[in-house]
Amino acid sequence: MRKFREWLNIQLIRHPSRMVLGAILLFNVLFFFGAAFVISRFALTGTEYMSFIEAAFCTITMILDAGCIQFVVADIGTARVAIVVVCLAIVLIGMISFTGAVIGYITSYISNFVENANASSKRLRISDHAVILNWNTRASEIINDLLYCDTRQKVVVLTGERRTEIEREISERLNDTYAKENAAVAQACKEMSFIGKRLYAWRHKFRNRITVIVREGDVFSSKQLNDISLGRAKMVIILGDERGRSMAKEEKKGNPQTVKTLMQVADIVSAESSDDNQRIIVEISDSWTAELVNKIISAKQVEGKCNIVPVNVNQVLGHILSQFSLMPELNIAYRDLFSNKGSAFYAKPLEVENEDEYIKNFFNTNNRAIPLSSMICNGQSYFYYVAGREKDIEKTCTVEKTDYKVKLDSNYWIEPKNVIILGHNSRCEEIMNGFELFCGEWGYKDRDKSIVRVLVIDDKAHLEKVDYYKKYPFVIETVAADIYEKELICSTIDSFVSSNEEDTSVLILSDDSATGENMDANALANLVYVQDIINTKKATIPDFDEESIDVIVEITDPKHYDVVNSYSVNNVVISNRYISKMITQLGEKDAMFEFYTDILTYDDVEAGRTDSKEIYIKKVSSFFEELPERTTAGELVRAVYEASVDGKIDNPSILLGYVRPGGKMVLFGADQYSEAVELGKKDKLVLYSSH
Repeated sequence: MRKFREWLNIQLIRHPSRMVLGAILLFNVLFFFGAAFVISRFALTGTEYMSFIEAAFCTITMILDAGCIQFVVADIGTARVAIVVVCLAIVLIGMISFTGAVIGYITSYISNFVENANASSKRLRISDHAVILNWNTRASEIINDLLYCDTRQKVVVLTGERRTEIEREISERLNDTYAKENAAVAQACKEMSFIGKRLYAWRHKFRNRITVIVREGDVFSSKQLNDISLGRAKMVIILGDERGRSMAKEEKKGNPQTVKTLMQVADIVSAESSDDNQRIIVEISDSWTAELVNKIISAKQVEGKCNIVPVNVNQVLGHILSQFSLMPELNIAYRDLFSNKGSAFYAKPLEVENEDEYIKNFFNTNNRAIPLSSMICNGQSYFYYVAGREKDIEKTCTVEKTDYKVKLDSNYWIEPKNVIILGHNSRCEEIMNGFELFCGEWGYKDRDKSIVRVLVIDDKAHLEKVDYYKKYPFVIETVAADIYEKELICSTIDSFVSSNEEDTSVLILSDDSATGENMDANALANLVYVQDIINTKKATIPDFDEESIDVIVEITDPKHYDVVNSYSVNNVVISNRYISKMITQLGEKDAMFEFYTDILTYDDVEAGRTDSKEIYIKKVSSFFEELPERTTAGELVRAVYEASVDGKIDNPSILLGYVRPGGKMVLFGADQYSEAVELGKKDKLVLYSSH
């Protein structure tokens, strides 16, 4: 008996619902048999020979339907009191113990089932999906960019908390994209007939092709990772923990949560039982985390099984912001090239012995993609392209050669750049490093001869923290000014712009340590100051060239995009969106890692790295000796390449598109020979070249 009581107590603790169900069933079985026995013994005259089975049947029918009592008590007036009382007791007790208890248990089971599903305790059987571990301000952008993939996408998000908030954030972001894309479709067909409009809208309507499941759980739990079928995922994205955003940067030395998560994930993905060619994209933002991630890669990465790609968030964004400051139009170009929408970068496994010969042959057999260069990634040789769709790379045709020629300026050199930086963020060092590499690539190191001249306006506390940027020779001046010191900020900017003939870029940084209502607040205030200066110059100087001042505004929260854009700013940089686009592409094509690293980093001459290529924006008036005649995109692309590999130039240049004054960007895609091009002197070219 003691052992039975112990067993019963253990079962009640481990499986309470199972024990309750067992007790309900046992009681009802005993009750049915007991009631059948009593009825068979108290049968009326004429039914005294009712069998036990018949009595059991009558018991069940009375419980399910009290009106069936007539099978036992035919005439209540002649029935004995005892049998009536027994039948009524059976009905009442049965309704409570059987009908009520069973219905209550089933209701509770269904409720618990729904509750457990919401609490993510059920195993999710799924494959070929994307898994996002943790949640930060970049996550919804990653999911949003997957909308533009050619196939249906499945995404599972595992986060420690805030499931309802995250689901709402995803819904708002995706609905915003649906609305904008379908509004563009409606605009494109508004001049068509009623039937034509309906057919066009039906064919081009932007549809939801993504399924998102958000689960609350522990990203360090092997069970919960296996419950979301991690070993069957096509890509796993480990996002950085932003819970320490408000923490002072000098206090936050590393991100051990990222390291711990990667160790757990890599152990599952590298197992024999997992799918092949899974990709793990991991965000890093500091050297400590980067060092440990690289050690995990060397220990756990298995070629063809577990491919780990680290993305240094601060370095990438810092170099992007420095490039945008030097060539603001790159912001417009990268919006397409870094995404799944429109012209984008693609990689194809291919070993090329002579790159120049391959590019020429490709130009002769394909008019829908543009070849760029070859690189080695993870021991495999790849060739990289720009195309509207990946399948366009394989479409071959015969391209007729023409005599169309262009003349490039053999003495071309990059124009001097003036940059004003307003504010700060955690990437200031990487931004300055980008400027430094740019100066080194173009042979300028001294302050007096620097091709880049930078003015920094920031609060005194941050300027003291970075020692007023003294180690950077291209920083010609720093001005300590609080955000509320409007007169000092405006007079400093106005004086700098007026004293320089060259074009000036104003880079407005958003403090990424700000949270809540303070997010982007300083950046928006600085934008008002700069726009006021531009408006004053337009009103007082009749021939003022508005294009001489480029304003680049970095914002963290995409919700502020429309606010910033209303100030006629073409170059609104949603920093999180660029990282999200890169992560999405790397998750699908990890071979893009080396390519992105190359184009976002200028040559480090001191380190002996002089063979990288980047995307440049160059003025038509200075790049060509004479303005090219009207032609097609295909002829112009091939003519520029032919002229650039000439012995006098020796800088192979691939033309990707051009920019009109005012920011209208055209990137070549589809059928290049059906696209007419007529360049103006004020237009700018988008070029892929060494310098």
